[in-house]
Amino acid sequence: QVQLVESGGGLVQAGGSLRLSCAASGRTFSSYTMGWFRQAPGKERESIATITSGSGLTHYRDSVKGRFTISRDKDKNMLYLQMNDLKPEDTAIYYCNAVELRIGVGQLDYWGQGTQVSVSS
Repeated sequence: QVQLVESGGGLVQAGGSLRLSCAASGRTFSSYTMGWFRQAPGKERESIATITSGSGLTHYRDSVKGRFTISRDKDKNMLYLQMNDLKPEDTAIYYCNAVELRIGVGQLDYWGQGTQVSVSS
């Protein structure tokens, strides 16, 4: 069974930093594109950073560019999000995501349970 478990969320003052971690188990995630999403109250879930499996190409939402860094450790099946210079508008539940392209099935998305990040002004 596929499992993604996030950790590292919490309450921080504006300008502070947090590092989120996502532990993946149940499959070999080294071939999957992985990413971080977030959902603020009353808003839709949005993608904030992704990293591909092969070359490790990264992509960021404009609002987090230069502040957030996504990385992965394939050997440990871990995904990370380093968040610096946090702002109150970064307050949200953060979710880990993994995308599998399965032959004959198509795209399968796996999600963690989420971790709360709260930034006070």
